[in-house]
Amino acid sequence: MGCGMSTEEKEGKARNEEIENQLKKDRLMQRNEIKMLLLGAGESGKSTILKQMKLIHEGGYSRDERESFKEIIFSNTVQSMRVILEAMESLELPLADQRADYHVQTIFMQPSQIEGDRLPTEVGNAIAVLWKDAGVQSCFQRSREYQLNDSAKYYFDSIDRIAAPDYIPNDQDVLRSRVKTTGITETTFIIGDLTYRMFDVGGQRSERKKWIHCFENVTTILFLVAISEYDQLLFEDETVNRMQEALTLFDSICNSRWFIKTSIILFLNKIDRFKEKLPISPMKNYFPDYEGGSDYQAACDYILNRFVSLNQHETKQIYTHFTCATDTMQIRFVMAAVNDIIIQENLRMCGLI
Repeated sequence: MGCGMSTEEKEGKARNEEIENQLKKDRLMQRNEIKMLLLGAGESGKSTILKQMKLIHEGGYSRDERESFKEIIFSNTVQSMRVILEAMESLELPLADQRADYHVQTIFMQPSQIEGDRLPTEVGNAIAVLWKDAGVQSCFQRSREYQLNDSAKYYFDSIDRIAAPDYIPNDQDVLRSRVKTTGITETTFIIGDLTYRMFDVGGQRSERKKWIHCFENVTTILFLVAISEYDQLLFEDETVNRMQEALTLFDSICNSRWFIKTSIILFLNKIDRFKEKLPISPMKNYFPDYEGGSDYQAACDYILNRFVSLNQHETKQIYTHFTCATDTMQIRFVMAAVNDIIIQENLRMCGLI
């Protein structure tokens, strides 16, 4: 007698394989909802990434939504000029033109939150005059010594447009606007066959204890680092270097028991500011073992290695990208790559590859 399978056995085997394949596909369908946690220290760019996702995958902001950003943009701009003027006092840097002192008083008279759909004319004029002052420029060049929003120069350079009566914020204005994230915000996007539930959590130290609520069943962590902050101190603790804080935080997340099976994607962000800073603020002053001078690629390689080398799990891969979160074209490309990574991870976890 032959030892081949009977027709009945073959049919049974085929049915079993069909059922097994369907179970695998069902598991994959269950994983089509991607729970992504956005982590990183304060001001690393997490909220900007969420805004980019809206621009790229939801058709952008309506006119009414853009209008709603006006007060935030006005407040960011005025607060940034106030911060510079206060820093000039503490650093004992005078105005180059003392006649501009009238405009200084105008800025100090403004409330911390600017309300209304127009920036007052006298405020716009004050910012325009002060931004051209050599003393203000000198203080701005020393901004690593105090806490100034990254968007300050962008808004100051655009002050004539922002102060115009018919001003409507554009994409860049919205992307660069800054509101401190407190608590946890959830945003949902559909990309291809995947539904992303993205959670943005406050990056400042006081907010981190709330992250625990997002830990269960997380598919992916998107961890952001503002690499341009290698020479800056924390907003919450001006004895701690921001990059060192990011390294400490990444170490705790990457090697946490909560995230042993979680994909980690690392965005080394704010490469535009980083490139500008390197020639004027030597990285070796803050990281003595760095030997690459002002070479951009050497500095990028050094920072990448510092983060990736913290991974203590041989089987865990860290997917890394150098990013500029305000560059929509670049983020569109990078997020497409991230989507591909997540699809591959899903297939692998479900046994389909």
